[in-house]
Amino acid sequence: MKKLIQKGWRPLVAILLFLVIWQLATQVFSIETWLLPAPSDIVIEAQNVMDRFWPHFFATLQLAVFGFLIGTTVGLVIATILHLMPRVRETFYPFLILSQNMPVIVLAPLLVIWFGFGALPKFIIITLACFFPIAVSALSGFQQTNRELFHYMKMMGATKSQLFWKLELPNALPSVFSGLKIAATYSVMAAVISEWLGAQEGIGVFMTIATSSYKTASVFVAIFIVMVISLTFFGVIQLLEKFLIRWQQKGEEG
Repeated sequence: MKKLIQKGWRPLVAILLFLVIWQLATQVFSIETWLLPAPSDIVIEAQNVMDRFWPHFFATLQLAVFGFLIGTTVGLVIATILHLMPRVRETFYPFLILSQNMPVIVLAPLLVIWFGFGALPKFIIITLACFFPIAVSALSGFQQTNRELFHYMKMMGATKSQLFWKLELPNALPSVFSGLKIAATYSVMAAVISEWLGAQEGIGVFMTIATSSYKTASVFVAIFIVMVISLTFFGVIQLLEKFLIRWQQKGEEG
């Protein structure tokens, strides 16, 4: 707890200082609220809109969680296949890279044309945003397996399945969690973007309505909530990482 306080006070002070400068700047330069609201205006707006904001919040949260789970599954499956099948990796790895060169904003209208306005195109967008960092991180983790341990277990008669589940996968977990933390933050952003396709509720819908009405303070409320969700996702993944790879931390301390 003491270490957390010692490490956390500097970012907290920096954030508070930023908010104070923001507040003073809006007052000194007389910036209109519709152009750039002060932090105090955003807090007041949050209190006013929170009752009708909750349905949008839970809609986005549900979409982000399920999309993240789908993206995680797809990323791990792809990484495993590419790792276990070198020829497949040589053939399809460039396509994995190319999949990230397609702008989501450009792809979104096509997904609506192909799959309609339901949940499927939204999940596809979130999956495309999430699976890549997980797949690349996991594949890198697999390839960093200790070769001496690998050959030793192979000499002892370990099968490919045993090598993967008992050596390669456990050693790849730190890399996998690095990808998961990146994907967790991407999932929230992708969920909001996907809601611009025509959803009935969600933070993306809330932001669109607020923007069209020039309610800039409401837009900032949504932005800050998205940031809080992303940080929460990141924190949950970090806690899971500490719980699941204690063996590595003990090894490093020893």
